[in-house]
Amino acid sequence: MTRPLISYYGDDFTGSTDVMEALASNGVDTVLYLKRPSAETGKRFRDARAVGLAGTSRSESPDWMDVHLAGAFAWLAGLDAEICHYKVCSTFDSSPGIGSIGRAIEIGARIFGNRTTSLLVGAPQIRRYTAFGQLFAAYQGRNYRIDRHPVMSRHPVTPMDEADLLLHLSRQTSLSSALLDCVSLTGADVAGALGAALADDPAILLIDVLDGGTQAAAGQILWNALRDRGRFVCGSSGVEYALIEAWRQAGLIGPKPVFDAVGPVEQIAVVSGSVSPTTERQIRHALAHGFEAVALDPLYLTGDHAVNEIERGVVAGLEILSRGASPVIYTALGPSADRGNEIDTQEGARHRIGQGLGEIQKRLVKEAKLLRAVVAGGDTSSHALGEMGIEALTLAMPLPQTPGSPLCKAHGGDLDGLEIALKGGQVGGDDYFSMIRAGRP
Repeated sequence: MTRPLISYYGDDFTGSTDVMEALASNGVDTVLYLKRPSAETGKRFRDARAVGLAGTSRSESPDWMDVHLAGAFAWLAGLDAEICHYKVCSTFDSSPGIGSIGRAIEIGARIFGNRTTSLLVGAPQIRRYTAFGQLFAAYQGRNYRIDRHPVMSRHPVTPMDEADLLLHLSRQTSLSSALLDCVSLTGADVAGALGAALADDPAILLIDVLDGGTQAAAGQILWNALRDRGRFVCGSSGVEYALIEAWRQAGLIGPKPVFDAVGPVEQIAVVSGSVSPTTERQIRHALAHGFEAVALDPLYLTGDHAVNEIERGVVAGLEILSRGASPVIYTALGPSADRGNEIDTQEGARHRIGQGLGEIQKRLVKEAKLLRAVVAGGDTSSHALGEMGIEALTLAMPLPQTPGSPLCKAHGGDLDGLEIALKGGQVGGDDYFSMIRAGRP
């Protein structure tokens, strides 16, 4: 077994595949486990140079993290990778009570014995930028400060009302912090600027990434200057994008591999728990291009009617498939259909929506012998995949025009060999579902 370059924990499943895509599409052989692997599965991927573990911490409480993240980080530490990455969403949405990034950093720093935990969120490849500690993200061709972003400022669970990431983080942890800003990264004395940022021995160091130049500088700093202060780092897939160039310059990885299009399939099944306007447009586009809709009641999926609502989704989906069409089974069609206030009156209700959709998707794939499927929604994917019995994912086909939502190949369980795409709510063009069915990047 070779020593991995990097291990990582993804705080949701779509974010985990985002990292896998960034690594594998750049020549770093990567496996993403959906749970700690069996001995047989672990042996199958023992030579992977990057090892991920997909999780659900983005939608969990700090008390949950104290138990589950601690165990996950201890397992990852046992892999002895050069760097271990706690992967968070590039929009950094989190709160003291749900998906606390601050608590995750505290746990990881303790287990890995960090002196300083590096934090890197900007990723120009997916149009996320940090400048002077402020986060910006694109939407519909325009860039917005995250607290003014049309979607993330109104996120149904963790709305982003603060663009200053260290200020946002200070609501979640009392750990000290410092910033290495984009001007310092492009100045004449980067080493001196780094030394000044570390002068007070901060527990967290945020490194700006605004463009290719600052990303390259950040990658060199992460790999060559900060590993001795802590192998555990936090951030978006920008961590991997920054490190890849540093690894390539060091001769640790080769050129990018070439991925062929996987080609079309006649039918796929889509399940969605997203309320994003991006997913709404994708569903409407799909319905105009050979897909058929099945609308489920999210409240039924969370309560006493769950078994009946799941069965209704399965029967309706199979009927559509029997006619040669592809079903899109959803619990909301955009923000106007969001019933979050009602859902949140029931503890764990959002998890049960994802689990119900996962059960529906598993049965559709098995009974209709589908070769390809999609789960839409970050939190939805995390809980849906847990119901589908898949042990691991590898990259089947990257999607360069919509990075962060690749087509993956499933390993283990009853769905071994299934091609599946996990799509975050705000990710992808309007034709995303049609593109997955067509099997073309």
